[in-house]
Amino acid sequence: MEFQTIIDHPEWLLMLLAPLFVGLMLAEYFIGQRRGKLPENSAYKLPEVLCNFSLAGMHQLADLLTGLLIVKLYMWLFGWKLLEIEMNVTSFITLLILQDFCYYWFHRASHRIRWMWAAHVAHHSSERMNFSTAFRQSLMYPIAGMWLFWVPLVILGFEPKWVIFAVLLNLGLQFFVHTQWVRSLGLIELVFNTPSHHRVHHGKNPQYIDKNYAGVLIIWDKIFGTFAPEVEAVRYGITKPVNSDNPITVTFSEWRDMLQAAQDKRLSLKQQIGIFLSPPNDKE
Repeated sequence: MEFQTIIDHPEWLLMLLAPLFVGLMLAEYFIGQRRGKLPENSAYKLPEVLCNFSLAGMHQLADLLTGLLIVKLYMWLFGWKLLEIEMNVTSFITLLILQDFCYYWFHRASHRIRWMWAAHVAHHSSERMNFSTAFRQSLMYPIAGMWLFWVPLVILGFEPKWVIFAVLLNLGLQFFVHTQWVRSLGLIELVFNTPSHHRVHHGKNPQYIDKNYAGVLIIWDKIFGTFAPEVEAVRYGITKPVNSDNPITVTFSEWRDMLQAAQDKRLSLKQQIGIFLSPPNDKE
């Protein structure tokens, strides 16, 4: 398959990577877990793995359905582009860096705005860390507004199909940091997000909460003061556990709690709006 074909159909990218993802999960299970080389909180448990795969499928279906509308909006906004950008190696690398920068702010907002956390919490609710954890995504990301963070790239002048490809490539690369199999990558950790950095991000240890938002480049966390190294053993999960392997419960429990909190008749309108826009109270 030619590279341009994937650019024209960026939604194919993750499907093309799927065999690699499955192969690494099998290797992590048979070589790592079965041979006792990984800790208990890395173990593959069938109910959770099935939940993770279900969440991934629900997420992909939601993206495909809403993507039709979002692409139309991107194409309309592309008509207002500020620059004429010809795609070549330099502009492609520039796009990848800018998209990763935008991802940092999307990810940071997803932890600091409860409306967005309601979607993102599905990814953090597992108390295990293995490659299958990367599949814990939410079908509610389009509702939460993830797509808004790529709008600046389109208005700047990058063609929507290239932007979408960059978004999906970034997501695909993040699969590889969801593991305890790799401990440290040396000098690579100075610039890039690694399994060690991302384990910190999934920790509910007080010093690890809201740290290491990086997608691919860890430099954003170092620049904006949200970096933390992996020192203490990571305790995975969230401070208010969901305690369920039901993908519907995992997806909607925080939405339910948030909406119930906002319906408190004792609250003023300003306070009700604050329920949606303030940091999630289960992390304070």
